[in-house]
Amino acid sequence: MAQKPSIPKGTRDFNPEQVAKRNYIFNTIRGTFKTFGFQPIETPSFENSSTLMGKYGEEGDRLIFKILNSGDYLAKANAEAYENKDSNKLTGSISEKALRYDLTVPFARYVVQHQNEIEFPFKRYQIQPVWRADRPQKGRFREFYQCDADVVGSKSLWQEVEFIQLYDTVFSALKLEGVTIKINNRKILSGIAEVIDASDKLIDFTVALDKLDKIGEEKVKEEMLSKGISQEGIDKLQPLFTLSGTFESQIESLKSILSASEEGLKGIEELAFIDAAIAELGLTAATLQLDVTLARGLNYYTGAIFEVSAPKDVKMGSIGGGGRYDDLTGIFGMKDVSGVGISFGLDRIYLVLEELGLFPETVSKNVEVLFINFGDKEALFCLKAIKELRHNEVNAELYPDAAKMKKQMTHANRRNIPFVVLVGEEEINSKTYTLKNMVSGEQHKVSLEELVSKLS
Repeated sequence: MAQKPSIPKGTRDFNPEQVAKRNYIFNTIRGTFKTFGFQPIETPSFENSSTLMGKYGEEGDRLIFKILNSGDYLAKANAEAYENKDSNKLTGSISEKALRYDLTVPFARYVVQHQNEIEFPFKRYQIQPVWRADRPQKGRFREFYQCDADVVGSKSLWQEVEFIQLYDTVFSALKLEGVTIKINNRKILSGIAEVIDASDKLIDFTVALDKLDKIGEEKVKEEMLSKGISQEGIDKLQPLFTLSGTFESQIESLKSILSASEEGLKGIEELAFIDAAIAELGLTAATLQLDVTLARGLNYYTGAIFEVSAPKDVKMGSIGGGGRYDDLTGIFGMKDVSGVGISFGLDRIYLVLEELGLFPETVSKNVEVLFINFGDKEALFCLKAIKELRHNEVNAELYPDAAKMKKQMTHANRRNIPFVVLVGEEEINSKTYTLKNMVSGEQHKVSLEELVSKLS
């Protein structure tokens, strides 16, 4: 019995229309990256496990897809780990490589490995798939594309300002209005942890805080307590859970909360600078919003943190994010190289554009004309015209077989091809083409020049 075909959960096949729509988003983002001066690179789909593990926090590490060593991997397995059911040690002995979890850590590895070839500051963009062993749900997949842009070798806050403009430019080009660019600063989170005497539990604190919009205030507090953060410290956080108002008013409130933290005040200063610059420059499709609960549980952010939300009437998780990492390359031995970057979530942006009906009709532009095949002589005559049409960027094709005319016309209808061309002995002798409009049914004899003109 033949095996029923299937694909792994969290992965997808894409039909021609979907690919066309995805390419529309890719091309819009890629074009904006280029306009802003970013250069393209690519890295392998899998890295050494040591490159990836330990860079995303405990939760992130669990979501990394490990690749079994080739050959008899069990022969070299850690026997003690196997006996004691120590999965971490066992995995390390049977898997030395893993699929990339994101594009940022591989980029840091790339920068260090190629540092002598790079001109700093280095602005790169990268559009490639990543893999996460996550639970599949709407807008969340195990295989998906990331579209990243990063700058390394500059500590200037003008980079953060430019990334906010880049987000706005892309969403303006996609006609996606009402997007919210949320921003916070890791220094503020560190300052809050310092004020509540939980500096040693910064990661636990930020991971819990980042879940506020998903699980609510009480559950966040319960998680913090379970991680060893004192009730007294959690009580000091109460003003954060109700912080609201304009960007400027929230900044003022934070100044009083963090008055005893030098690092926290530095974070406030950085956010105020970015806000003032954006207020002066203006945004078209997006709004900049301060969100002090925005934490993003990744270990490497040290300054600004970004997260982009879809318009409020669309139920969707974040469609982009990023932040400043002052020493990410330090994990690979290259110290004091500051970087900042953002990412676009292609798959979620696709779903948002689909839901709002924002894909232009021309995106799925199909074959515009099908030449009916009446035989080899006629086919050769048609191919000369097809060659000329393609030269003029008209999507044209010849039906490959000299099948019954009804079958060929049905094929054109099923593919929504708007025009067909019929060529018989009469057309060959007069060097003309019968052009038929498949919607109206009208047909006319035209010269090659007229054919190109009507279809171009």
